[in-house]
Order: sequence, then structure tokens, then C-alpha cells
Amino acid sequence: QMADPFPYDTGERSHYGCLGHEVQIEYLKAYVCRPSFFTDKAVIVVHDEFGWQFPDTRYIVDLMAGHGYITICPDFFKGTEPWKSTDNWADFPGWMKAHDPMKVDKEADVVLKYLKEQCGAKKIGVVGFSWGGMAVHHLMLKNPQLTAGVSLYGIVRDSEERYRLLNPTFFIFGEKDHTISLDQIFLLEDKLKQYCKVPYKIKVYPGQVHGFAQLKPEDMKPDDKPYIEEARRDMIDWIKMFV
Repeated sequence: QMADPFPYDTGERSHYGCLGHEVQIEYLKAYVCRPSFFTDKAVIVVHDEFGWQFPDTRYIVDLMAGHGYITICPDFFKGTEPWKSTDNWADFPGWMKAHDPMKVDKEADVVLKYLKEQCGAKKIGVVGFSWGGMAVHHLMLKNPQLTAGVSLYGIVRDSEERYRLLNPTFFIFGEKDHTISLDQIFLLEDKLKQYCKVPYKIKVYPGQVHGFAQLKPEDMKPDDKPYIEEARRDMIDWIKMFV
């Protein structure tokens, strides 16, 4: 029996009034937030296991839009049930089999087409959290249309091909993430040094657990706050550098 990997209680989240709106794109629902001025730059946010409607994820979408990007979070679960904090952790592997973060290519293409044709986006980045971090790592190996990526505490584990990134990618980890060991992070760093031909960065934030970076300000503990804010700034700086 594994421990619950989410040390924060998702039930006690403060209410969040979103700034964006929901749209239907072909067979996908999505949450979109736009900056107040015209831009041809966009960011796709890939949600974690709690799905596209989770308030913390929408907060991140609005945050990115506030930095000048058309930001969109599609429902990569395609209308199926997200994981809930009340679900039995023993069922998680089965749930993951039905929600494979390596099988997001079709949805990514639908969203890229929408951003280019309906929103006039010319440069598009991607950021993802946990489940979405794995999806970002996968997409940065497969989809050259994504100008840059940020994967937060999610890595592709079982493929030798996972180091040949197509475009600049930044990996953010918490030091105390019990789902990703420091050994795995060192292995990733070592292999990227050998195989990766594009800019990449790996950063580990002291004392931080899995899921630390998408907390809303009122849900942060004072000791963690500087690291959460730093991780967010680093994420945004990486996107600004390349997108």
C-alpha cells in the first residue's frame, strides 16, 4: 500500500473565481484565459490527475495569461473522471492505465490547430503538472510545434528514447517528492548531458513535496512560500525566454 502522494488536502482548497471561460474545441472541452491585449503567443497547460476543472490548475492558467499569453487547459481526460482525493490509492495504477500521459498527441494536435487557426498563435509553449508533467516530457520528445516546455514533477520513465528533446525543456522537482527519487533526477540529468541537443534545465526545490508549485497564495505554508513563488517565476521565465 503506497502512501497518498498528495500531501496537500485537496478538499480544503479555498474557492477560486476564475478569470477565463470554457470553450468546446472539436471533441474537447477546454478552459481559456486571454490577456487584455492582442498576442500571437500561447501556452497550453496540461492539468494533473485532478483534471481540467481543478481550481489550482485554473489559477495557473490565469497566472500565465496575466503574463501575456493566450493560455488554454484542455480536458486531456476527454470527459472521463479525473482522480479524486477521496479515491482509494490502491486503484491508482488501474486509473493510470486508463489515463496514459503518453497518449496525448491527438488532443495536443487539436489544441495546436485551434490556437493557430482561431487565436492567431505563432509561438506555443506547454507547461504541465504531475500527470501533466509526464505528458509535457512526452510531447517535447514528439511534437516540434511546441516551442518550449516546462515539466513540473513528471517524467517519462521507461523509454531509452526519452532524452532527445526537440525544443528547450525545463524540469522542476521537489526535493521531498516521494514519487520521483533524487536518483531518477540525477539519471535524467546525466542522460540529457549525453543526448540532448537543445537547451534544458533541471532544478530541485529544497524541502518541497509532490504538487507543491500550483498552490494558490492563500493555501501556502509560510516556509514553502518562497520556493513555490520561485518555481513559478522560474517556469514563467523559461517560457518568456523561448516563447
